[in-house]
Amino acid sequence: MGNPLVDNPLLGPGLDRLRERRSVKWRLYDPDILPLWVAEMDVVPAEPIQRAVADAMTRGDTGYPWAADYAEALSAFADERWSWKPDPTTMAIVPDVMLGVVEVLKLLTDPGDAVVVNSPVYPPFFDFVTHLDRRVVEAPLDVLGRIDLASLEQGLAEATRGGGRAAYLMCNPQNPTGTVHTPDELTAALELAASFDVRVVADEIHAPVVPAGARFTSVASLPAGSRAISLMSASKAFNLAGLKAAMAVPGPDAVADLARMPEEVSHGASHVGVIAHRAAYLEGGYWLDALLAGLDENRRLLGTLLADQLPGVGYRVPAGTFLAWLDFSGLGLGPDPAAVLRERAHVALHPGPGFGQGGKEHARLNFGTSPEILREAVRRIAAAV
Repeated sequence: MGNPLVDNPLLGPGLDRLRERRSVKWRLYDPDILPLWVAEMDVVPAEPIQRAVADAMTRGDTGYPWAADYAEALSAFADERWSWKPDPTTMAIVPDVMLGVVEVLKLLTDPGDAVVVNSPVYPPFFDFVTHLDRRVVEAPLDVLGRIDLASLEQGLAEATRGGGRAAYLMCNPQNPTGTVHTPDELTAALELAASFDVRVVADEIHAPVVPAGARFTSVASLPAGSRAISLMSASKAFNLAGLKAAMAVPGPDAVADLARMPEEVSHGASHVGVIAHRAAYLEGGYWLDALLAGLDENRRLLGTLLADQLPGVGYRVPAGTFLAWLDFSGLGLGPDPAAVLRERAHVALHPGPGFGQGGKEHARLNFGTSPEILREAVRRIAAAV
């Protein structure tokens, strides 16, 4: 008889055990609300990760991080998973992906400069960029959730009008649509950005969360991405958001840029986080494969449940991530259906308007949970609307 935590990590903790957690996902709302909003999965991390962290506690190994451990493990993981072996000596450790994005944007742009994003997109893209005193220029995705080159060209033109430097902040794989950009799509976008002398920065935190049928390609691995900088982390794929660490990975012609990153930026990563992420990359492959299979079942289960119980909700099966972008416009719930469903159905989804253009009447659902919780969430929503 198999071990459910190994055969499918999503079959692990039941609802009672999940409610014992003290993360924001389980503490923000009342206990009667099913939380399927923030990008945190309902899984127990792989045994090698648990062991690595426990061993560090036993040894008292709780000091400052050693960046080389992370860089070498990430390079080995990328080589095994994507047949791409980035040079670990050129990488820079950062506290997490979004703070890494901020530090890279500081290197490539100045206050008042523009940052182009493909909306709808992860809300912190807007929040962090504006807090950095840069302005956001939206270049919306097409109706299929893919990069629209005409829209991107218009955004790049607007971003560079009047001089100054600009950057193109890409999400790859895309959050919230789950689109996994192809090498051809990425190359076309990178070449277009280069034609405007706009540097590309990519949030690639969901890179490992791509099941069979699609393949992740890093912008920094492509010839057209030689001046791009990617931000990567094991946190999403291995459910380690609370153990902070990430890595900035430059294309070959961006190495000198990344080398200018201030040394103090490296102080923000957690040493225990590095230990956990290293174990994930080096020893967590079997667990990740089981998780990807479980997520693939869930993304298809969600489609079946919606077709049967909520046929008015638009849903395109995502190629990657554990996030579903749902179109509630057919149900007339208003611009923020998540607020309505939280009140009526006692299900918390991530509000769509915060994702920028294309976000109204939408909500993001996290299906990185057990099939039972997913079924109950859809049942509640269907009963409420």
